[in-house]
Amino acid sequence: MKIVVKLGGATMEDAALLQRAALAIKQLASEHQVAVVHGGGSALTRILNQMGKASEFIDGLRVTDAETRDFAVMVLAGHMNKKLVAALSSIGQSAMGMCGGDGMAFRARKKAPNGHDLGFVGEPDKVNPEVLHSIMKSETIPVIAPIAVGPKGETFNINGDTMAGAVACALNAERLILLTDVEGVLDQDKKLIPRLTVREARDLIANGTISGGMIPKIQTAIDAVEGGVNAAVILDGRIPHVLLLELFTEHGAGTLITAA
Repeated sequence: MKIVVKLGGATMEDAALLQRAALAIKQLASEHQVAVVHGGGSALTRILNQMGKASEFIDGLRVTDAETRDFAVMVLAGHMNKKLVAALSSIGQSAMGMCGGDGMAFRARKKAPNGHDLGFVGEPDKVNPEVLHSIMKSETIPVIAPIAVGPKGETFNINGDTMAGAVACALNAERLILLTDVEGVLDQDKKLIPRLTVREARDLIANGTISGGMIPKIQTAIDAVEGGVNAAVILDGRIPHVLLLELFTEHGAGTLITAA
């Protein structure tokens, strides 16, 4: 089974959560082929603030001028990526950090939602699965930063969830796991919804039950399932052993999204 795991910024920023996630990922990799995509937006915002540069968001995406893009590469492809590789390596799991044009694996095009010019914000255009397959076959986990290269060699900052969905589709993964800091999709009574079809998920977005920052995560899950991924799941990374609970128990955890 091929599994793509997306680690959100909350997990990446908390040393205990990161170590816990690394241990779970190592266990998954002992039985399955695993690729990991990580975020780090909160760390990037903190660094920009320290440099006196305000962050602006449109439709949940960071407006990224050339200077912000350079900081994004430094924080995401540098510090955060190597932090996760180090966490995996420290427990004996072989891992390889990747981003941008590494192996010509991640190509992007400029993204302009609703006509807004966000600068160097991109969306995945092509992910080369052969590069990832060759790494995974050597029992090494690709650790992917959400940075990719455009047609003219320019570097784009990409939403981490979107990148994870594109990687899952390219690998024809059986499962996309989005680790976040909420327990999953909640109904109008704030109770967890354990399972949704793509159609049900769209209906919940339309009626406002799914709102705010959960919308892009659900949209990523929908796109992945429609792109051939067997199922996508949103999990609370703060729960101990949540990855293993999802994959190895009957009832799983979080919210599972499937085609039907």
